[in-house]
Amino acid sequence: MPWTYRHASKEWRAFLDDVKKRMSLESNNMAYTAVDAVLQVFRRRLTAQQGLEFAAVLPSVLRAIFVDGWDVTKDPVPFSERSELLTEVKQIRVNHNLTPDNAIEATAWAIRRCTNSRDFERVLQKMPDGAVAFWQVDADDPAELEQRIV
Repeated sequence: MPWTYRHASKEWRAFLDDVKKRMSLESNNMAYTAVDAVLQVFRRRLTAQQGLEFAAVLPSVLRAIFVDGWDVTKDPVPFSERSELLTEVKQIRVNHNLTPDNAIEATAWAIRRCTNSRDFERVLQKMPDGAVAFWQVDADDPAELEQRIV
């Protein structure tokens, strides 16, 4: 049994705690809404094959959230400026979305802490132009982005 299935709750809890702290959010619901929106905005820019390759390097719960409700019949749209991407993130479930301005960066930071960095970087190199920049994280100490749960 893959480790990520056996320890799905532990991985998800650690990820969600990272996101809440990084976004200064108080509830799990607020953090979930922000992360789900970030993932939807990213996947809109991928083909189904690219999306499945990306999802394969995510922990199991994030993988499920990433593909949930995805209409793979729609053509991918190009990446745009960060400010436009953030506006798009904030428009998802607009009546329930209290997503902060650092939602993309905070989600990227938390994802990097729960994935294998070699696998994550390898799959990003296969993605369309703009994907690497979308998940870019500037950290003072690279150790803070190391995978926490192995």
